[in-house]
Amino acid sequence: MVKDKAIKILLVDDNENNLMSMEVVLEKEGYSFSKATSGREALRILLREEDFSLILLDVKMPTMDGYETAELIYQRDKLKQIPIIFITAHDYEEAAVFKGYKAGAVDFIRKPFNPEILRSKVAIFAELHKKNQLLQKQEEKLQAINQDLVQLNMQLEQRVRERTMELENLNHELKALNISKDKFLSVISHDLRNPLTSLLVSSENLSRDAQKLRPEQIKIFSGIIHRTSNKILSQLNELVEWAKNQREKTNFKPEKLHLWRCINESLDLLKENAIQKELRLENKVEDYHYIHADALMLRSVLQNLVTNAIKYTPHGGGIISVTATLVDDMVEICIQDKGVGMSERTKEMLFGNIHYGSLLGTSEEKGTGLGLLLVRDFVTTHGGTIKVESELDKGTCFRFTMPTNAKEVVNMAE
Repeated sequence: MVKDKAIKILLVDDNENNLMSMEVVLEKEGYSFSKATSGREALRILLREEDFSLILLDVKMPTMDGYETAELIYQRDKLKQIPIIFITAHDYEEAAVFKGYKAGAVDFIRKPFNPEILRSKVAIFAELHKKNQLLQKQEEKLQAINQDLVQLNMQLEQRVRERTMELENLNHELKALNISKDKFLSVISHDLRNPLTSLLVSSENLSRDAQKLRPEQIKIFSGIIHRTSNKILSQLNELVEWAKNQREKTNFKPEKLHLWRCINESLDLLKENAIQKELRLENKVEDYHYIHADALMLRSVLQNLVTNAIKYTPHGGGIISVTATLVDDMVEICIQDKGVGMSERTKEMLFGNIHYGSLLGTSEEKGTGLGLLLVRDFVTTHGGTIKVESELDKGTCFRFTMPTNAKEVVNMAE
């Protein structure tokens, strides 16, 4: 005796005697079952319960026969996997058999029932359906596993892409650091070597001949040592500031600034330098201009450009002026001098990444040539631009832009 309550069978026949005959056989085998006396009732039961393993369906029934019932059952996706065995009192004519299989039947059983045949066929097809359901569940599990694998593969590909981007970014950073290192070495080898040599020679002479030197000679050597030491310190401070900006770019703190006041503060710091060359510094910026900028960077830009204007303007060469004009959402600041100007080739090389040193000023002033690189980097950090207009013997105008609104600031360090 099978006694498998997991196998449930639907009996469909308009004849109560036929239903009772099938019940006797199925009960003896331990199957569970439900009964219906018409095709429509059978369809309602199937749609309500949906857990049948086999349908025994009478062919000849009033209103809706077995063929029509089978077609309606197989139109439902959830029901079309249930095997149907047709029950008929007629001979197995070829046309009837073809019509039955076309409607979805898997077999036929003839009335009156042979219990052994009924028992055998029910057992075969019910068990096949049960195994088919297990296979479907396994397939669903495999599909779920496959979807998980696809998802994991997509996640892995995304991580690979992210890691690749990280490596590319690191490579760019390494290249930038390498450029910074080259600039460092260039300044040290070209700009610091000469003043260090001068400092060494002067200090050596002073140390060796201190007892023999006259006071005025000692004053000369000590003056050289003092000026050279200040120059080296200035160059090193400038170099460290630029290198730190290149490496970290973390101290960018833009805020709303009153432009006239900022320019006035920078000019005050440079006033003595201008007086020594009988030059006048003028702040011609209108009082209503405000910008959104980092105060320290702005001061560095202004002081570098004004210092250059003083450096390359002859003694008594007139006025160095600072003006400002609103251009869209930016303020364009111009630092104008009447100095020696520069050639087209010098202008082309001015803001390049390759350090080329610095020309002597009109009073033999020296420089690192690194200041303009700082100026360019600080201006672009704000999302601004810088350009130069210059003619030999007619003067120079440096123009750079700063944003007027916080939304316009572009922190290139991020």
